[in-house]
Amino acid sequence: MTHLLSVPVLVTTDLPPQTDLAAFGRVLAGAVAALPSHDGAPYPGHLHGRVFWLDRPAPPAESGAPGPVPADLRFAALLGFLSAAPGTSRLSAREVLADARAAIIAAVTAAYGDLGSAPAVLAIRSQDVRERTPETALTVVTPDADSSLIRAARTQPVG
Repeated sequence: MTHLLSVPVLVTTDLPPQTDLAAFGRVLAGAVAALPSHDGAPYPGHLHGRVFWLDRPAPPAESGAPGPVPADLRFAALLGFLSAAPGTSRLSAREVLADARAAIIAAVTAAYGDLGSAPAVLAIRSQDVRERTPETALTVVTPDADSSLIRAARTQPVG
């Protein structure tokens, strides 16, 4: 029997200011489609959430004047639900989250390079996902996920 988990998550990271937020969401959603496992065989994951900027765009720098490093980056977030089917292994939510964190860090680094710090991938309360997701956030869904994973994530309302 396959063991299913659904974990409410917060993912935050710095991104270049011209980053397409929808593309960032696709990077996160695709990263968890096949989670690395401890026994070498990846297991399926699914992310259902919403992405948004946590800050306002920085004002344009004066021409010719270099801006401080923090102004060169923007802070983005995803709130949602990660569902996973780690097979017959009885991985804990903490272990699945660690596998997702590794996959997300690798995918964000591949897509945007070294941004100075790795994305944070944290388990949070379901209530926080529902209450703190802005109405203007963009929906993110892992493509081609197994239907049982989709159902597990969708049983939790997002935003």
